[in-house]
Order: sequence, then structure tokens, then C-alpha cells
Amino acid sequence: MATQVIVLNGGSSAGKSGIARCLQAVLPDPWLALGVDTLIETMPVSLQASDGGLDIAPDGGVSVGPRFRELEAAWTEGVAAMARAGARVIIDEVFLGGAAGQQRWQKALDGLDVLWVAVRCESAVAAGRELARGDRVPGMAASQAETVHRDVTYDLEVDTTHTESLTCARTIAEHVV
Repeated sequence: MATQVIVLNGGSSAGKSGIARCLQAVLPDPWLALGVDTLIETMPVSLQASDGGLDIAPDGGVSVGPRFRELEAAWTEGVAAMARAGARVIIDEVFLGGAAGQQRWQKALDGLDVLWVAVRCESAVAAGRELARGDRVPGMAASQAETVHRDVTYDLEVDTTHTESLTCARTIAEHVV
């Protein structure tokens, strides 16, 4: 069976979005790149900073409320439906709860051929990228660097600490059938 979905999981500023763009450039077929940032950007502003939605603390910690989880469940089912309808999809994700985040996606993607990829980056390097970006709360990258990988099972791991996104994308592409 041909790979239908690539899930890139890593902490904030680990390099997932850059890898997703490079994958779109190196893979022979068209792939849609969708990420948790897309979901957050489409949510009402009232849920982007609230207890019921998504709350980002001043130290970069992220709390997820029940309203966010409801929208996230619909989102994951929608992304899975696109893959079932024939779209090839790259998912740029942050498993805040480690294995629990993967389990939510596994349920939605059941029956599809999925390549699970860890995108790792040393905490200090990710924190430097976070600072340079200017669109993240300082501390988010450091707090997520390891926790997003806790008890998650992968088919492949890449590390962007010293490796460019294009090189990581080519490594991933070698595993796509």
C-alpha cells in the first residue's frame, strides 16, 4: 500500500514546517501540508487564549481545554477524510500529551498507510529558533522538546539540530512508498 499520510511530530521550532515544505518539493506527487498551527489560526480568537480553548502561559506552557479538544477531534477526522478521499497529507503536529496525542491520530487515521516521523531538535537550538522567529512565547520550545516524544512510537526519526530541513525531507522521502 502506498503511503497516504506522513505525521511529523516535534516540539515548537523543531523544524517540522520547513521539513513539510521540503517534502512537498521533493516528493513526486502533490501532498497537502496541514498542521496544528492551521487549526489554531482558524479557531475563533476567543478560544486561542482561554481556559476552554488553548491557553499559553507566560513561561510557554500550553494548556488545552475541552472546547479546543472538540474542535481538534473534528479537525483530525476531517484531515483523515481528505486522505481517505485520495489526498496525500503531511501532518505537522505537536503531541503535547506524548502518546495520548498519537493515539488520537491513530484512531482517526485507522486503515490508512501512515509514516510516523519524530522531528527532534536539541532544546537550546529550538529555543534559539523560537527567539529568532518572534511569534512564539519564550520557553515553549524548551518545554516541548522532549515531552512531545514521550512514549510515542515512530517509523523514523530525524534531528534538525545540525541537519537542514531539505536533508531531513530527503531522508523521509526515502521511506515513502
